[in-house]
Amino acid sequence: MTPDEYVDAVLVKYAVPRGPYSPAEQLGSAVAGPLRSWANQYLSALQYSGSYAKETGVHGISDVDVFISLKSETPGTLKELYNQLHSLANNQGWSPRQQNVSIGITVNGTKGDLVPGKVQSSHQNYHSLYLRKRDSWTQTNIALHVDTVRGSNRQQEIRAVKIWRFLHGFDFPSLYLELFTIQALSGHSRTTLADNVLHALRTIGTTLASTRIVDPANTNNVLSDDLTKAEKEHIASRAAQSAREQYWKDIIS
Repeated sequence: MTPDEYVDAVLVKYAVPRGPYSPAEQLGSAVAGPLRSWANQYLSALQYSGSYAKETGVHGISDVDVFISLKSETPGTLKELYNQLHSLANNQGWSPRQQNVSIGITVNGTKGDLVPGKVQSSHQNYHSLYLRKRDSWTQTNIALHVDTVRGSNRQQEIRAVKIWRFLHGFDFPSLYLELFTIQALSGHSRTTLADNVLHALRTIGTTLASTRIVDPANTNNVLSDDLTKAEKEHIASRAAQSAREQYWKDIIS
């Protein structure tokens, strides 16, 4: 088995099921009715976001993100809407968990995140989200995130790095990881999967602590600030060590 074949086999092992009968879309179908009733005439759109939409999910690790786009004229503050959504999820028996910008839920054994956002006036794809940890708000553009990642055609390498992240138990935020990997592989061949994954790990090892990654939807949101210097150094050290391993089974499996 070649290195490319090995990495591809690991990716198949962790592939996220897709389609109308997949756990992700079954969860989406289960929550759609109650969410539409809750938002009523103020609903702009319900859509998958996060790793499922970007095709960078890892089976058994990634949650299903459902983005709830609310019209700009929706009454209530972002905080009030967040709390109302949490109450809805509790009343529906979805075992809600309050997270930073989302409500974590579990439906029929499948974990998901409900992300409520209010459309910014005159900006169809730009939304304001409530930041619970700061009791503040932030701007995002889910469509731009999805288009940026899918347009890179680096989903395989990103998924491999996410598997590596999972196996080592690192808290390396997904969008930060995705954009870092895309930047690290700029100009590299798209036909050398294993070499690309090794290059991404080496680049994490050498430049994670010094590379500034900014949210393409919000230049005030510096994603690389989500990890402390010590956290970056710890991840970088392990990435450099992994990239030096002789056998692929000692990198991802």
